[in-house]
Amino acid sequence: MKKIFLLLVLFSLLSCEKDDICAEDTTSKLVIEFYNNDDRTELRSVSNMKVIADGETDSLIVFTGNKLSIPLRITADQTKYSFTINSTDTTFANEDLIEINYSREDIYVSRACGYKTVFELASTNPFVASDAVSIANQWIKDIDIETTTIDNENEVHVKIYF
Repeated sequence: MKKIFLLLVLFSLLSCEKDDICAEDTTSKLVIEFYNNDDRTELRSVSNMKVIADGETDSLIVFTGNKLSIPLRITADQTKYSFTINSTDTTFANEDLIEINYSREDIYVSRACGYKTVFELASTNPFVASDAVSIANQWIKDIDIETTTIDNENEVHVKIYF
């Protein structure tokens, strides 16, 4: 009887598996902070900014604040967004387009988490900003890259000055 009990205990211990809970970070978003173009150390809030991905009709977000996280495409080396400030006021709404160029690497995390994509901003022309109507109307004045590798959301990747 003791042998049967020991065998049952042994089999139950051998059949245990680790929990399949994904505690690791998954694919990170691009973190953007907005700054005053005249005083480049001063954070500046955007008002009612509508963000729409290229090819979409609905906005990803309508945002007010100075820090934003947006996803990049994991199936292409480029993502395009429309950023419209003051989107709720047709008189003062201003749309700029941003093209983000990067390379991708899929990294295995675990059986539970699968893969995550790490993005590396392109060394030439990582960001191309333009205005939807005319370059004279562009509200984004400059873009600075803080880090070229996008593998977490704990740091700011890009600063936009307006």
